[in-house]
Amino acid sequence: MIFREKRSSLSPDERQTESRDIATRFFDAVDLTSIAVLDVFIPIAKFNEVDTSYIYKAIWRSCPNIVTTAPKVDHDIGQLYHLVFNADTAFVKNKWGISEPVSDVSVTEAAIDMTLVPLLCFDRCGHRVGYGKGFYDRFLARCRPDVRKVGLAYFGPVEQIEDIDRYDVRLDHVVTPDEVYTF
Repeated sequence: MIFREKRSSLSPDERQTESRDIATRFFDAVDLTSIAVLDVFIPIAKFNEVDTSYIYKAIWRSCPNIVTTAPKVDHDIGQLYHLVFNADTAFVKNKWGISEPVSDVSVTEAAIDMTLVPLLCFDRCGHRVGYGKGFYDRFLARCRPDVRKVGLAYFGPVEQIEDIDRYDVRLDHVVTPDEVYTF
């Protein structure tokens, strides 16, 4: 896929700069006053995903009342679980190389107020392309209807994603280094 290649071509410095710009734009545009639980994906380094640490570390400093969670993958049943993490939490890589918090404290989907969602690309209607396994779409379908779904992307939207199906869940916003898209 072209966006996987575009993202792979980013240098570590470009990725860091773009991730910082995304975090700045996120805080400029997103109202966190009603957020008690923020679910944050931990980037997969080998996929050059947006570095979310610029967001969750700033949350810990400026909004200590917000609980941060990160997903743990259960590949056997195709679901994500959401574990509380903070600056003192250790992380371990699972057998697929995804960093997950070592935590005994989990939250249900009903407790999550906002989730930051990884993606390869998105369109002008808020549909996203992930990695094709459906983990996030299944998770988002179990969330409350009012959960705020925020994608983070290095690149702007494509006009339209053609292969949308009834299980795909649209995002509310996507934050890029240059713009915030609202759907």
